[in-house]
Amino acid sequence: MAKPYWLGGERKKAWSLLLVSIVLMLIETKLAVMLNDQSGEMTSALAARDGGRFWKSVRECLYILAFAIPTYAFYYFMRDLFANQWRRWLTGRFLDGYLKGRKYYVLGSEGEIDNPDQRISEDINTFTGRSIHFLLIFLGSIMQLVAFSAVLWSISHLLVGVLAVYALLGTVVALYIFGTPLIHLNFWQLRREADFRFSLMRLRENAESIAFYRGEVQERAHIDSKFDRVIENFARLIRKQRSLNLFQRTFSQLTLVIPGMILADGVLSGRLEVGRAIQAAGAFTAVLAAVGVIVDNFESLSRFVAGIGRLQALSNLLLSSGDATPVADNKYPLIETRPGQHLALEALTLYPPQSERVLIKELSLVLKPGDALLITGDSGCGKSSLLRAIAGLWNTGSGVILHPPLEDFFFLPQQPYMQHGTLRSQLIYPSVEASQSDEELLEILEQVHLPHLAEQVGGLDAVHDWEKLLSVGEQQRLAFGRVLVHEPSIVILDEATSALDSANEASLYGRLRENGTTLISVAHRSGVLQHHTHVLRIMSEGAWEVHDASGYEFDAPPAVNDAPPRRQSEPYVRHAL
Repeated sequence: MAKPYWLGGERKKAWSLLLVSIVLMLIETKLAVMLNDQSGEMTSALAARDGGRFWKSVRECLYILAFAIPTYAFYYFMRDLFANQWRRWLTGRFLDGYLKGRKYYVLGSEGEIDNPDQRISEDINTFTGRSIHFLLIFLGSIMQLVAFSAVLWSISHLLVGVLAVYALLGTVVALYIFGTPLIHLNFWQLRREADFRFSLMRLRENAESIAFYRGEVQERAHIDSKFDRVIENFARLIRKQRSLNLFQRTFSQLTLVIPGMILADGVLSGRLEVGRAIQAAGAFTAVLAAVGVIVDNFESLSRFVAGIGRLQALSNLLLSSGDATPVADNKYPLIETRPGQHLALEALTLYPPQSERVLIKELSLVLKPGDALLITGDSGCGKSSLLRAIAGLWNTGSGVILHPPLEDFFFLPQQPYMQHGTLRSQLIYPSVEASQSDEELLEILEQVHLPHLAEQVGGLDAVHDWEKLLSVGEQQRLAFGRVLVHEPSIVILDEATSALDSANEASLYGRLRENGTTLISVAHRSGVLQHHTHVLRIMSEGAWEVHDASGYEFDAPPAVNDAPPRRQSEPYVRHAL
């Protein structure tokens, strides 16, 4: 995940920011050594009761601090700036992969990975921030080790040897006793927290439906179950961290005693000044912090590694090389798609993703310009699934779909998507800019029977929560306005007029037919029959029939409708509508 940033198009900026941070760290380390020396000098001056020597050392400390404080502040500013730049680049890369080839849809429908939104918004932030943090910590530890080891070696060789053994033992214990359990528990804590947050988000997004059902008790039980898992996992995590904290505290506090024990004989015998002992203790603490960096940061390192695991799993799905088109598992056959002049299905057999249940078996038909196909059948028979296959969202099955460019298609779902933005952006969605003037957009609103909407909400540039402001019927009419804005050659409607009265439904369908638009509709009301040329009836176990719309009756036995229909059991013949 990190390599493309350091070796790709952003490499100059990345290495420049790293170089500036390293220079500031070198300056900070040098100033820290100088302050440690002056601390020992002041102690020796006090022990010798030498006032001149003491005040000279104080002045030296103040001069050093005058440079150390701004260097310290600017170093942390550069570190956070560096992490922010990297986060911006990496988030953009993940979003490109998430939206490319409709992978966001595949991840949501197949459930292959949990909470991709949290991984992009939070785990990337943690990854970039912690990566820079630990990189600079390790580089700083190397500098600190080199700088203070020289001081320590000049005072006591024995102290250096004791420190090396002590740090090695501490690191080995931390890695082998606390490593794997903490990483595992932190991984699940991130997942449990994400699931809990998602349950609250679903409550907010479906607030009206839940309020109508009075489903607060069941929702509370569902949220409590998610929260209980958060608390249970966190309880296991803090028990493990308690043991780690005991070890870390013991490891660090012994450093207050060890240097004094080793140097006491030299100080008491007069061979070593008190100030030199203070210098040695400070250097010992600094070198131990450098070589014991894993022990001191083990808790945050374990959380960091757990986050990397979650982000790597998402990276494998979004940033892998090869065709960006969503694909099903290799054990399932795939529907082949080819470009064609007209929309055509050739021996199409359709399964749900990750399932072997047959929804439609060997369906073959051709839609020519101006044709209008109404798809009907019992609930759950596969009507909307067929639309998903035509739109390229599902590809599990066999057969061939020939279609014009996808830009010629426009899909109208039963519940239109209302983005956060202006009324203009709702009307021209999914385009970013409109080719029509304001007068033309207002005319389109009149054509879909929303003549006063712009005036009522404050104009085309008014911003509202449209999903809450508009009724479902108004949203469906606004969605028809999007069709008139984009003028596609093929429109797919999935119960797109379910919330409209018969007059509005007939008017909007009629306008599409006047424009010569090819229609594919899923509907259950007989009023829409007059706007279609043929009816595709989907039955159980993948069977299907094609009828002429003029002779078709809803809810009538098959024998009543026009005969002879094309049934799934007959030999393969492509139907031209």
